[in-house]
Amino acid sequence: MIELLTVISITIIAAVVPGPDFVVVLRNTISGGRMAGLMTAAGVALAVSMHAAYAIAGIALLVSQSIFLFSALKLAGAAYLIFLGFTMWKQASPELPQSRAAAMPPWRALRWGFLTNATNPKATLFAMSVFLQVTSPETMLATKIGYGIIMAGGVFVWFALVTLFFTLPSVRNAFRRIKQRLEQTFGLALLAFGVGIAATTGTNR
Repeated sequence: MIELLTVISITIIAAVVPGPDFVVVLRNTISGGRMAGLMTAAGVALAVSMHAAYAIAGIALLVSQSIFLFSALKLAGAAYLIFLGFTMWKQASPELPQSRAAAMPPWRALRWGFLTNATNPKATLFAMSVFLQVTSPETMLATKIGYGIIMAGGVFVWFALVTLFFTLPSVRNAFRRIKQRLEQTFGLALLAFGVGIAATTGTNR
């Protein structure tokens, strides 16, 4: 029971604290609508499931102990965030999509969410810390898999709630006037995340 409560608490904290995932979900929600936001949230949850899977398999520990592999992961993640941030900033538009056809395609939103989390080295460390520090050698595999499901499900529920809130008509309309500036801010935020990750490559973890 203590393990379960710890996993739930850590998942809530990790999901709520703003980071690249939050920025991407919020941006796609405001720009593409509810479906885009939900698909982005699903992409993030899918990536969390992947992190949990290789953490259970012990791969995350091997990566974290290899300076070369971990540095390569950090640089790849930084490059993607910088690219995504620049894309957001460049594509910022003052207009909200007027139809589903004009909104972000669901699979593109899913890809954005997945790659944002999958290439984030902090997500790797998060999954590794849960399964190395919270669980024990006596913890059954089925229980560990259940923890992974809780982690991915908790993240999806949180970002789904964020999506539903920011697609309320009153809230969405409030962002209409500042949409372009907000998207540019999101882009700069991701650029900052990416530069920050790149700057710490090669330093102590």
